[in-house]
Amino acid sequence: MGGLSIWHWLIVLVVVLLIFGTKKLRNMGEDLGGAVKGFKQGMKDGSETPGETPKVVDRTTIDVEARDRTRT
Repeated sequence: MGGLSIWHWLIVLVVVLLIFGTKKLRNMGEDLGGAVKGFKQGMKDGSETPGETPKVVDRTTIDVEARDRTRT
C-alpha cells in the first residue's frame, strides 16, 4: 500500500468540483477564512484587555474531616 499520487489527488479534485461547483467551494472557503480571522481577532482581544487585572482565585481547600479532628 502506497500513498496517493498526484494523479489520485487531481481526480479527487475534479470529482469534488463536479459535485459542489466552484461557486459553493468559493463561498465555503470565504466562510472558513472569516471564521479563522474572527477566532484570531478574538484571541488577540482576549489577551490584551487594557485596564483589566487578572482575577485571583483562592485555591485553598479545607478538609472537613481534618478540621473536625483538631477540635476533639
